[in-house]
Amino acid sequence: MTDVLNAFPTVGAQTLRALARYPDRIAFSWPGGSITYRGTTDLIARLQNVFMNLGAQPGTKVALLTANRADTWCAGVAAQLSRFAISWLHPLGSMQDQIDQIEDAEATILIIDADNFLQRGGELASRAQGLQHVFTLGRADYGIDLLKVIGSGGSATARDFAHVDDIAVLNYTGGTTGKSKGALRRHREVSGFASAILSDFEIPDTPSYLTVAPISHVAGTKVLPTLMRGGTVHMLKGFDPEAVLKTIERERINFTLFVPTMIYVLLDNPTLSKTDLSSLDLVLYGASPMSPSRLVEGIERIGPVFSQLYGQTECYPVSVLRKTDHDPKKPELFLSCGFPIAVCDVRILDDDDQEVSPGEAGEICVRAPHVMKEYWKRPEQTAETLKNGWLHTGDIARADERGYMFILDRKKDMIVSGGFNIFPREIEDVLTTHADVAMCAVVGIPDDKWGEAVTAIVVARGGAKPDANELINLVKTRKGSAHAPKHIKFVSELPMTGVGKIDKKALRASFWVGRERMVG
Repeated sequence: MTDVLNAFPTVGAQTLRALARYPDRIAFSWPGGSITYRGTTDLIARLQNVFMNLGAQPGTKVALLTANRADTWCAGVAAQLSRFAISWLHPLGSMQDQIDQIEDAEATILIIDADNFLQRGGELASRAQGLQHVFTLGRADYGIDLLKVIGSGGSATARDFAHVDDIAVLNYTGGTTGKSKGALRRHREVSGFASAILSDFEIPDTPSYLTVAPISHVAGTKVLPTLMRGGTVHMLKGFDPEAVLKTIERERINFTLFVPTMIYVLLDNPTLSKTDLSSLDLVLYGASPMSPSRLVEGIERIGPVFSQLYGQTECYPVSVLRKTDHDPKKPELFLSCGFPIAVCDVRILDDDDQEVSPGEAGEICVRAPHVMKEYWKRPEQTAETLKNGWLHTGDIARADERGYMFILDRKKDMIVSGGFNIFPREIEDVLTTHADVAMCAVVGIPDDKWGEAVTAIVVARGGAKPDANELINLVKTRKGSAHAPKHIKFVSELPMTGVGKIDKKALRASFWVGRERMVG
């Protein structure tokens, strides 16, 4: 029975098997270079040889700070093959957040993309406590250049020493509701995610995948599925709309992933209408809600290629809203976060973990093989989040009769105003239907009369000047007076977290600071 329970491939074994299948194909491509599947296997082997010679113990934590690069992705695989656990630092994170993650994870090895993070890497190397080995990819006046070492190290063979119960990854949460927590997954929990993505997401048969968002987060979860299908991962180091459009056209990209703000920028770019995007078959989007009116615009101008993903650091993926669900004639589904994927048991539960009736609000709760094992060093929060065997996502939603889920809001973002429980997402969905509104966020602001005053922060469409009273009345008509904003604030942009979500914590903290006009 024990053998059956352990009958999971490690993530490293899955990767080596995928790379062995198509040795002569291009695995990774980037501006100025590329590497074959065979070359990728060889690179992983030589990197692993360096790690194995360190004499580090199984379970050693490796922190990585990098832009989208094939060699740093390979370094992560090599570490996992060596029984190390990897923890990706967010490339847009603050230095203090990165130091906190290194120290919380108890990482003793730090790998830095010196071409893109030379100065930050040096600061982390000197300030983060507990580091024993610092490696760079590229020349630096600190650490050891991995590329130089493996260049003189001769040939090697990649071998998988990992066990299914070894820690594979420590992914840290976005921190939108508090201090980031490390979601711990063993190889046992990681091994099924790629198959789940290939089963329920409409990944093209031979993917030509463009990574623009950081591979340290959700964009990175599509790398292994792409390789398992014999495709190519095209890497850009950041979001440059001109470069994105040129790459899609030149490389005949058929698959990519954007956060909604990236799609908005592309739609507003004059080059879009002059670019051949006919190769695109799938554009995944997620991380934050997308304006229904802009989604329709995207379908009209780019094509019926959009699909929404839903998941979180603790469990990804959970659900998907497929391309056929994006029908401009049936826009009510645009507000859905999709239908649960096959391997997830997803329920909408009340505070007593009892399933609610269709249409009633409750918390999205999940059971699945790829749910995290625990929060690293946080037993109380682990017990609360995994209570009664369910992952409690913190997302309040309702489900229709078919099982499509509609997120109302984060449980912690709920506003209590005048004795009413109000979910900001419902108000945001109404406001973004207005033709003059590009983006918005709704938060509760402390108020002597109401307890919390519903406040909308609005970004206008280019050239538009929305009328605040008109927006307030729109919400009042659609949702009632309790939901109508007491204040409307117009801003040029909304603060975003590193993973592309609107940073409501920052909005609340800085609400009274600034020069933007207030109406209400």
